[in-house]
Amino acid sequence: MKKLVVIFLFVVSGVYAQNTKAIKEIKIFQKELNTQFMTKGESPLTETDRKHFKGLEFFGIDLNYRVQATFVRIENESSFKMATSTDRLPEYVKYGELHFDLNNKKLQLNVYQNIKLIENPEYKNYLFIPFTDETNGDSSYGGGRYIDFKIPTSNIVTLDFNKAYNPYCSYSSRYSCPIPPKENHLKIAIKAGVKAYAKEY
Repeated sequence: MKKLVVIFLFVVSGVYAQNTKAIKEIKIFQKELNTQFMTKGESPLTETDRKHFKGLEFFGIDLNYRVQATFVRIENESSFKMATSTDRLPEYVKYGELHFDLNNKKLQLNVYQNIKLIENPEYKNYLFIPFTDETNGDSSYGGGRYIDFKIPTSNIVTLDFNKAYNPYCSYSSRYSCPIPPKENHLKIAIKAGVKAYAKEY
């Protein structure tokens, strides 16, 4: 009996440590994003907007939206032109799929790779997850949100919607932003990550 109690406490402490680490990681993400938005030359906000900027609004951190997903590499896909908020048509290729369960639903997101970015050594491992969900146009930006991703080294990966962020065109029409393909619409409300932006002046 005592041995079972020790094992139980060990497991609980391990889960607690993992959750604490995950929350810290998300808070760092939020802090870095706010710092970027306050920094001239890095922010999508105008100078006037930056002067009034008090920080992005986030959904409350919820580790239920940090899920384990199965990554499936898709080979030999043809590249395509992804629609954007302007006439620009960047070239992408479907690199893989993420399969996961969330709120008792089996879901899938396609993961894309920008053809042009492959040429830049700094971004050669960079992948892109644009998605829409049932919060769009309500509590989150109507055009959908993004999650940054890197080429995984395992077929089991962590997908953290607490790190979902808005495209720059949600802050200014000066930007051209990819529109999430319809295949990446999640028929569920993702109440995590960055909320819709509203000026406070």
